[in-house]
Amino acid sequence: MSKILVTGATGHLGAAVTEFLLGKTDASNINILVRDAAKAEGFKAKGVTIHVGDYDNSEALLNAFEGIDKVYLVSGLAHNRGEQHEKVITAAKQAGVKQILYTSFQRKTEATDSPIGFIAESHLYTEKVLKASGVTYTILQHGLYADIIPMFAGEHLLQSKTIYLPAGEGKTAFATREDFAETGANILLDETGKFDNQSIELAGSEAISFNEIAAIISNVTGETISYVNPPVSEFISTLTNAGAPAEIAGLVAGFSQAIGLGEFEATNGELENILGRKPATVEQYLTGVYGKA
Repeated sequence: MSKILVTGATGHLGAAVTEFLLGKTDASNINILVRDAAKAEGFKAKGVTIHVGDYDNSEALLNAFEGIDKVYLVSGLAHNRGEQHEKVITAAKQAGVKQILYTSFQRKTEATDSPIGFIAESHLYTEKVLKASGVTYTILQHGLYADIIPMFAGEHLLQSKTIYLPAGEGKTAFATREDFAETGANILLDETGKFDNQSIELAGSEAISFNEIAAIISNVTGETISYVNPPVSEFISTLTNAGAPAEIAGLVAGFSQAIGLGEFEATNGELENILGRKPATVEQYLTGVYGKA
């Protein structure tokens, strides 16, 4: 059985992948890389091997990757994450890692003038480095997580009764973080080689607009939720005037514009095929979130 290492394993995605692996293989096959060992005590108690390090520490990466066959590389959040990912890939190659799975992003275009071009750049750079490394790769082009919908809708949605986003009528093939995580675990455990040197676009089975999302939340909560599509400049001003950092306001605006342009609308059956079941729908996810409200 392959020895697997999951990076970022105390973050939402890495932790979920690790939990799915624990349900599918022996803990002795699972390693995780974390920055703070104290946050990984729960996994340690289950028999998972803990390595402490980060994407900037090449020595720690080399030590962590010793004897590892497959690495699940969760994309970082730092501004220099392209360089960080390159360090991870270099260390993995030096340590003899046989396969790297990288969590990239779904896209309709690779144009640099995309509203989220500043985010896409580091993903595209990492994909290029990984493909040139000589290490067997699997690039997981994740669509948008359904888990971001409550954040985009706002924490006071049930008071404001308004989803306020400059996303127009754009549709998104949302899928849940849990389904992306289980898909990653299934690929890590596959020994047939069918995912070797593949870029796999992973997204939900249906594309949905924020007008439709508002209708779902209305149905779940019994409240009438409306969707308002403001001009981008007005949206950013409203958020910053309410105390949001300009960087966050710009980030949400960029993703909203990209949604409006249909950059995340593509659906396919890859997620369902790899999961071996239907992925969770947006309605199921939102019922779980707002049905408790």
